[in-house]
Amino acid sequence: MKKTFLAAVAACSLLFGGACGAAGELSAQDTVDIQQLYARYNIAIDSGDAQGWAATFTPDGVFNAISGHAALAEFVNTWREKLSGASRRHWNNNLRITGNSKEASGFVFLMLIDVSTKPISIVGTATYTDSLVKTKDGWRFTKRTTMSDSAPAAPPVKD
Repeated sequence: MKKTFLAAVAACSLLFGGACGAAGELSAQDTVDIQQLYARYNIAIDSGDAQGWAATFTPDGVFNAISGHAALAEFVNTWREKLSGASRRHWNNNLRITGNSKEASGFVFLMLIDVSTKPISIVGTATYTDSLVKTKDGWRFTKRTTMSDSAPAAPPVKD
């Protein structure tokens, strides 16, 4: 029995660089999968797919102060019906992902545009800071925090 165990440990070390059972590095496939999660998130909210958007989170996931699948899905409905979300599009840029094969952190810039105006206008800019986890269904957000950029203060009016 002891020889079998030692042989298994040796094989694991050779095959996986000693990372058996531990979280390994973030693989190229993990990175692509996380990038696709960001795309699914944006496409779902912009198209009004409340359940699809909520599914980009873990069941107890948090978006700013909103938590849990049902509340997340309801947010999308409110966003579209009461907050002009139906005419808005999310554009992300400069995605940075760090982590390992089990959990990761993400940071990305957001530009929110209004496609109902002529010309199309920028509604606002912000950043997302994210915590992600790999589940049996793939990568999901556990927490997403938005930080809006604020415009510089207007210069004082001189008399």
